[in-house]
Amino acid sequence: MPTLPWATPNPARPDTTAFVMASRLDVRSAKDVPRFFLKSLSAWGQVRKAPGALGASLEAQLLKGVFFTLSAWEDKEALYTYARTEPHKSIMTGLRSVMSESTFTFWEVPVAELPISWKDAKRRIEDQARTDAASGGSAPR
Repeated sequence: MPTLPWATPNPARPDTTAFVMASRLDVRSAKDVPRFFLKSLSAWGQVRKAPGALGASLEAQLLKGVFFTLSAWEDKEALYTYARTEPHKSIMTGLRSVMSESTFTFWEVPVAELPISWKDAKRRIEDQARTDAASGGSAPR
């Protein structure tokens, strides 16, 4: 279960708020896991250089075909700019067909609370998955 530890690409301005995103990405088939993992590493390299990125971590549960991402940003626009920029944009478009489920959750925290713990992030992901399922989204895990 490789976990890339929290990296801090850009220093946060004191006394500000970070926009946080956490995700769970489930791959359909074990045969797609190596490709998904390699593409994840490419996106990881991009986030480590992205303007506005305050921190990020990635956990890959390779045998389960489950990937978790966790990142903090100066603001929502910094995250969305990263998501629309290559190679991330093409990676996500190209991998949609191999994914069975995905859950994304967003919240804000004071930058003094960075880095975010995986325990907190996974709790929020589970809460979001339940909310999504209750509203007709993906099924709970």
